[in-house]
Amino acid sequence: MSPAQVRLAGAPITWGVCEVPGWGHQMTPERVLREMADLGLTATEAGPDGFLPDDPADMSRLLHDHHLQLVGAFIPVVLHDAGRWPAEREEAIRRIRLIAAAGGEVAVIAAATGTEGYERTTDLSDPEWAHLAMTITELQEVADAEGLLLTLHPHYGTVVETADQVDRFLRESSAAICLDTGHLMVGGADPIAVARAAGTRVRHVHLKDVDSTVATRVRQRELGYHEAVGRGLYRPLGQGDLDIPTLFEVLDANGFSGWVVLEQDTVLSEEPPDNEGPYEAAGASLRHLEGVIGIDAGHQRWERGGTHAK
Repeated sequence: MSPAQVRLAGAPITWGVCEVPGWGHQMTPERVLREMADLGLTATEAGPDGFLPDDPADMSRLLHDHHLQLVGAFIPVVLHDAGRWPAEREEAIRRIRLIAAAGGEVAVIAAATGTEGYERTTDLSDPEWAHLAMTITELQEVADAEGLLLTLHPHYGTVVETADQVDRFLRESSAAICLDTGHLMVGGADPIAVARAAGTRVRHVHLKDVDSTVATRVRQRELGYHEAVGRGLYRPLGQGDLDIPTLFEVLDANGFSGWVVLEQDTVLSEEPPDNEGPYEAAGASLRHLEGVIGIDAGHQRWERGGTHAK
C-alpha cells in the first residue's frame, strides 16, 4: 500500500471561541489565526457563525493573510422537529453555501436539541428519528450540489450523543460521520469501537483527549458540561485517556484520508498572554502526535502505517 496523508487542521474552539451564549471570553480571529499559523498549522475550521467574516471573499482573504486553508464549519441544526425544520433548513443551507463559496470542504452537522448549550440530550420518538434521517439526507443533497462533504457529528448535549443514539443513527441514515473522540467519550461511547462500527463512513475527525474521571462526573450529572470544560474536561493530546495509537490503527484499516482537526474545547475567563494558554496546549498536542503517530510537524501529515516517531 502506498503512503497516504491525513491532513491536520486547527479549530477556534481550542482558543475558547464557541457559539454558546455566555461560554466565556472570546478571542479575536486575528489572534487565533496568527497563533494557529505560528504553530505550523496550515488549515482551520471556521468556528461559530460570525467569527469569520460573513462575506466568502472576505473570509478567504483573512485566512489567506494567515496562510491558512478553510476546512469547513461546525453547524448545529435541529433535524428532528418537523415544526422547526423550515427555518432550520434555511439557516443550514445558508451556512453550507457560505462555506462552499469560501473554499471549504466539509459541513459538520450536529443534531441540536433546540435548546441553548450542550447540557442535556433528548430521547427521540420513532417519527422524530425518521424526520432526522430525512432532513440529514436533504442537507446532504444540498452539500453534494455545492461540492461539500456532509458529516453528522455525534456531540454531547445533542440528540446523537450516547452509544445507543450513535448506533441508531448509523442504522437510520447512510450519512458520513465526523468522529469526535472527546464528545463520544463524554457521552459514554468508545470512539475506537464507533470507528470500527462506522468503518468507511468516518470521513472527518475531531481529535480530542479527555479526562475520563471528569467525563464520568458529567454523565452522572455531578457536573454540568460547561462547568466541566472549564475544569479541564478536555486535555492536550497524550494527557488524557484516549488511546491515540489504536485509534489511528483503526483509521488506517478503514482507509481514512480526511481531515483530522485538533480540538481541545476551552473556556477562557480573560485574554491569555501571547503564546500562552490555548497556544501552549495546542503546541503540546502537536508535539505528542509527532512523537506517537509519526506526524511531520512541518507539513502536518500522518503517513498511513506510521505509528512511530520520525
